[in-house]
Amino acid sequence: MFGYIIFNKPELKFREFDEYRACYCGICRQLKQNSGRKGQFALNYDVTFLSMLLTGLYEPVCTERKIRCMIHPFKKRNIMENEFSVYSADMGLLLMYYKCVDDWKDEKKLFRYIYAGLIRKKVCRIKGKYPEKCGNIEKLLNTLSEYENSGVCNIDMVSGCFGNIMSELFEYKDDIWKDTLRNLGFYMGKYIYLMDAYDDIMDDIKTGSYNILRDVYEKSISEHTDRREALMDFSDKCRKLMTMMITECARQFEKLPVIIYADILRNILYSGVWCRFNEITAKLLKTCKKEEK
Repeated sequence: MFGYIIFNKPELKFREFDEYRACYCGICRQLKQNSGRKGQFALNYDVTFLSMLLTGLYEPVCTERKIRCMIHPFKKRNIMENEFSVYSADMGLLLMYYKCVDDWKDEKKLFRYIYAGLIRKKVCRIKGKYPEKCGNIEKLLNTLSEYENSGVCNIDMVSGCFGNIMSELFEYKDDIWKDTLRNLGFYMGKYIYLMDAYDDIMDDIKTGSYNILRDVYEKSISEHTDRREALMDFSDKCRKLMTMMITECARQFEKLPVIIYADILRNILYSGVWCRFNEITAKLLKTCKKEEK
């Protein structure tokens, strides 16, 4: 369900890409230090966005250095670390743990069960560090699971539940920016949930699994005799839904006095988020061509 909040690389300047990679590698480094190499599997683009957003807003003291790692052993990489790379690494591991537990319950994915067991002690440490936040997230995830298991079809209600989870992540402290950050996280969470459903729609249709966009898909199929036209109609409807979410994300972002990383964050919000959408759409149409053959 994570990894959809990405940048549009062709639109980034070389300096901006280096800055993004330094933040990304900084979170990776924190995951390794706090949880070992197994923790690095929790690294994703979404928590990198969170780290850069909070860094740009609060402008903390940052540590920059060059290191080698197992993935890049021959050339040192710049990394940037601060309190928000630590926080984002913790939140990334926490969400990965919950996702693995959920995948084991719903689909009996053995690897996810094993991985959850490997990071359980580290997650307990994170829960002790942020007890109220983790408690709220766990309650919301249980509610989301109930919605999905009951087959709730209300898009706003179900995606909003995941939006509330992301609100918890984006609220770092109780200050004047709290509400704006929560609102940004809320709409980004709705976008992520919808994008994940869009990405999984064909697999979920085949397996009969829950998907909040199933009714939208079936309506498009019933309205068009040509399958390609039906898929394009489905894609257009999904894009409109997600556009509403990202538009609100951008509106909330522009309320924040962010200067550091502002251009990178705008690249992600205004352009990058649609790169993945376009890839998924192309994949959908490709499956249509295979079926026609």
